[in-house]
Amino acid sequence: MDFKIAIVGRPNVGKSTLFNRLCGLKLAIVDSTPGVTRDRRIGRGKISDLNFAVVDTAGLDDARGTLTERIMQDQTKRALQGADLVLFLFDSRAGLTPLDEQVAGILRKSGRQVVLLANKSEGKIGKIGFYEAFELGFGEAIPISAEHGEGMLDLYEAIQPHVDQFDRKKTNDEDPNSVFVSKSSKDNPIKLAIVGRPNVGKSTLFNYLLGEERVITSPQAGTTRDSISVQWQWGDFKFEIFDTAGIRRKAKIFEKLERLSVADTLRAIRFAEVVILVMEPGNMGERQDFAIASHVVSEGRSMVIAVNKWDLVADQTNPLEKLKQRVRKSLPQLKGIPIVPVSAIEGSGTDLLIQTSTEVFEIWQKRIPTGPLNRWLENMIQSHPPPISGGRRLKLRFITQVKARPPSFVLFTTRPGALPESYSRYLINGLRERFNLWGVPIRLTLRQRQNPYVN
Repeated sequence: MDFKIAIVGRPNVGKSTLFNRLCGLKLAIVDSTPGVTRDRRIGRGKISDLNFAVVDTAGLDDARGTLTERIMQDQTKRALQGADLVLFLFDSRAGLTPLDEQVAGILRKSGRQVVLLANKSEGKIGKIGFYEAFELGFGEAIPISAEHGEGMLDLYEAIQPHVDQFDRKKTNDEDPNSVFVSKSSKDNPIKLAIVGRPNVGKSTLFNYLLGEERVITSPQAGTTRDSISVQWQWGDFKFEIFDTAGIRRKAKIFEKLERLSVADTLRAIRFAEVVILVMEPGNMGERQDFAIASHVVSEGRSMVIAVNKWDLVADQTNPLEKLKQRVRKSLPQLKGIPIVPVSAIEGSGTDLLIQTSTEVFEIWQKRIPTGPLNRWLENMIQSHPPPISGGRRLKLRFITQVKARPPSFVLFTTRPGALPESYSRYLINGLRERFNLWGVPIRLTLRQRQNPYVN
């Protein structure tokens, strides 16, 4: 359990910018448009030798807007309940506003320890609202610039006593007779990303798996903007699950904010180990679905297809069979990819979905010894010899697996450029059947073996 810091304030005062500064990475989407952040996002914060968990939150407002805005406020208040310290930001250039005073009232009622930060304090203009901050009742504000990194030393000195007190209490609460057991690589969580087109039920599935309303759900497309990750355990397996923004066709994306959200989703795919591609029965197997799947294949990730809202389908045989035929035709690189019908609202099929994800993950990181690989290659050549090129038959000398995640093989041959693509597919399909590599991308690289007697 880490010391947890929540960053709060009214919309557009620089909370996400400070979050990125403390994490040392551009994790949260930053834009001048108010209300960009909707869900609370947790990251690993650090200032010098201080390490802590930091939570980015939606801007606190009067919550008299739409249903989505009210849910955003609920998410922020939940972050306050679990925080050990609150960083209250206000815009020093704009000065105090009535909304800042409302936020201060909420914080006083929460009973949390508060550190007041005057953001955007760089330059003379940034001093305008600094002295007004005494009205809020949290003492003297710390002038910082989250964008330029100014005032981090003062922020360190304000946070350090709270972290030290937390560490001392944590040490006293620990059992002195307990034995420390170091974590092995098997304890690392499986990184699982839930992706798909907008409004197919990704966030609903995410919430059902976690057993709480962790992220905002709405019938309106484009509700999710940031990729939110949460640690989760299912049986003996540990996961880090990513809820992502929906991906539309490039031709339909005009706003900068949506482009940033899609870029965040693509980054989540890049760092994932298993990707759940969510479709819906009404528009199952659209062109955009396979465009997303092709991107997952190009990144070398393992994948499972989840057909959500299955409880709304009357005839549950024909649509699934049509999808399987379409997948076989459009995704030959993922032959045998599993398709699991689920209902995120009712929870049906979710256990099978996660079980299938763990099975695909094991296949994705599978390693095959060189001996069985070359015995398999001899049988493949005997069954179907390589073609003749330039009057000579191509010779396949040796094959070995160079890496897993995904399974990648190097095949040594006399003339790599002369081997037809159809024969490469023949070998890849043979690898799938012989070594049970269904549903994951396979990389086969051809190399020319050097003749040691050439000189």
